[in-house]
Amino acid sequence: MRGERIRERSMVPRAEPQSYYGQPVLKEPVWTPEIPFYFYTGGLGGSSAMLALVAELRGNSKLARRAWLVALGGVTASPALLISDLGKPSRFLNMLRMFKVTSPMSVGSWILSGSGAFTAIAVGSEFTGLYPALGRAAKVNAALLGLPLATYTAGLVSNTSVPVWHNARFTLPIVFAGSSAASSGAAAAALTPLRHAGPARRLAVGGAVTSVAAALTMEKTLGEIGEPYSRGVSGKLTRLAGGLSLAGAALMAARGGSSRGAAIAAGAVITAGVITERWAVFRAGFQSANDPKYTVGPQRARIERGETRGAARRAQAGA
Repeated sequence: MRGERIRERSMVPRAEPQSYYGQPVLKEPVWTPEIPFYFYTGGLGGSSAMLALVAELRGNSKLARRAWLVALGGVTASPALLISDLGKPSRFLNMLRMFKVTSPMSVGSWILSGSGAFTAIAVGSEFTGLYPALGRAAKVNAALLGLPLATYTAGLVSNTSVPVWHNARFTLPIVFAGSSAASSGAAAAALTPLRHAGPARRLAVGGAVTSVAAALTMEKTLGEIGEPYSRGVSGKLTRLAGGLSLAGAALMAARGGSSRGAAIAAGAVITAGVITERWAVFRAGFQSANDPKYTVGPQRARIERGETRGAARRAQAGA
């Protein structure tokens, strides 16, 4: 009898997952439009610091100096954008009152502050010639903090309850890492003479391709939860970001090494693609939080697979 009831239930068409009176289960993120640009500048600053140190170790001082300046610009703009979102400088300072390893916001605030301080010392030493030993130590530390600075914002949004972010916690950092590399390579390639900009061009092309490939993989892995990346405003931004990134990478690879104008144009297009990608991720979170099916549907599926305690209650009700 129980088996017949189960078969009967399986034959009933499933209704679209709904919440109470169709209201959103989650609240929209409260972040302001400064945040997508904050995602971009943090990635730009962190990746540029790593590029600068590698270029310097290889004796490419022309590229290293320009990359350090880009890194300084990124880590200077990031706190300003974050404070603008928070509303008061004191709120940013309050996040530095303690270090909580389980809080991505706390860890990220310390990474941003440390990276900014080390990058400022590194650039000051590089262009003034003062305190070379301190400058070398600062450069190493700024580069070491570069990777977490370029990707921690992905961990930050993945730590929320927004389904399209939380369920992408393993793939979204790869998307951000690739696009951060693309942004730093694009900026350095546009600012550096052609004969010294080869590593930057390769980084821009490789980062752009990696970011687009990782974004496609993320969307496929998310399944139904990833629908915001193909629908609505976020879907349009996602397609635009991929098109701009690949177009800029193609131009950089084909003409960036022989024409300074082409390198500048390609860098601008890649930069536009990276910023658009950050906006696509940002807007996808709003769409995901607003639609109950991205929250209720996965919960119901976990119950039916027996992965939560609700499965036991469902089995008892059907017995």
